[in-house]
Amino acid sequence: MTEKEKMLRGEYYDPRDPTLVHLRDNAENLMNQYNHPHGEEKGRLLDMLFGYHAEGLSIRAPFYCDYGINIKVGRNFYANYNCVFLDVARITIGDDVFFGPNVSLITVNHPIDPEKRKQGLEYAEEITIGDNVWIGADVTVNPGVTIGENTVIGSGAVVVKDIPANVVAAGNPCKTIRTIEAEGE
Repeated sequence: MTEKEKMLRGEYYDPRDPTLVHLRDNAENLMNQYNHPHGEEKGRLLDMLFGYHAEGLSIRAPFYCDYGINIKVGRNFYANYNCVFLDVARITIGDDVFFGPNVSLITVNHPIDPEKRKQGLEYAEEITIGDNVWIGADVTVNPGVTIGENTVIGSGAVVVKDIPANVVAAGNPCKTIRTIEAEGE
């Protein structure tokens, strides 16, 4: 099994593998072009980085990711300045999702076992964000987290566990504060 296959399966893999280094270097080149103050055709660069065209996609530069090819966004996705998506595992973002500045989605993790860490091994877990989610400024979402549809995550939260649909959640660690009721109820 290749190191990339191990990475995508959430198993320990070696990030120094030449194929993975090449993919990260390609993403870095595209991000450098995208983040340049006079960068041209930002939409085309995101299409190249992600490997597909997302309708209504708007990401304010600077933007950073590991690979780009493991990021899937729905329609009308907006991310404010300085977002970081460490997409070693798949990051799936639904339709009509909004991110404040400095949002970090972190799929990659390092072993707790110091011997495995010394070997340079890593592993990753997917992040899934449902439709109509709003994530406030300075939020960090950790590996393996799912955020349900229509949810609002308050600024500064550190999301370490799944957050259900239709709630407002905040804090460190992030916890549900209240449910979201439909207007008129």
